[in-house]
Amino acid sequence: MQIVILLYPNMTQLDFTAPFEVFAALPDAKIDLVWKTTDPVRDVNGLTIVPSASLADAPQADLLFVPGGFGQAALMEDDEVLDWLRAQAEGAKYITSVCTGSLVLAAAGLLDGYRATSHWHWIEQLKLFGAEPVSERVVIDRNRITGAGVSAGIDMALSLVAELYGEPLARLIQLGIEYDPDPPFDGGHPRRESEEIVAMLTARMESIAEARWEVAEKAAARLKEREATD
Repeated sequence: MQIVILLYPNMTQLDFTAPFEVFAALPDAKIDLVWKTTDPVRDVNGLTIVPSASLADAPQADLLFVPGGFGQAALMEDDEVLDWLRAQAEGAKYITSVCTGSLVLAAAGLLDGYRATSHWHWIEQLKLFGAEPVSERVVIDRNRITGAGVSAGIDMALSLVAELYGEPLARLIQLGIEYDPDPPFDGGHPRRESEEIVAMLTARMESIAEARWEVAEKAAARLKEREATD
């Protein structure tokens, strides 16, 4: 099982490290972390991660995975990355993401006509690319498997393991990493959080929300232009 994970500047490391922990427990997994170069990549909070291959040298993925993070907006306008994703998707058996990684897949035209999820604050942007937003922890539609925001990466990866290898192995891995969620607060999603807390976080996002919507709308328009000329 060749797993290829896209890294990029200002990603959210937990989006990738949580699924990585699950994938690394597979008996036949070979994992490559890729970016444009093999220079260290800094996540949004300054954690440095070293890619194992460049985009040009990356192996063909059986499982292609794109994490999310604030750097995702730049990728949606990056033709080099989008073209690479399209090329990889042609040979990949599974195309997956967590959080706003689904918006990068969408900008590459890889979620058109698929059900998909993302972080609750940005999920509606999927509509711009012909995807059907589904507010669930993990969404499986054919060979597209998407996880919701950040912490949903473990859920997505375990669901994928169950799809590929069966539930017993997925449960074994879950036990091995002691994934036994018991959060201190019954929140984490607007469905369960107070209106006050939701409003506070929404206000914090306000400074970037307009710009990110503009990027998404531009990326969707560029994708439609590309498809019209193909």
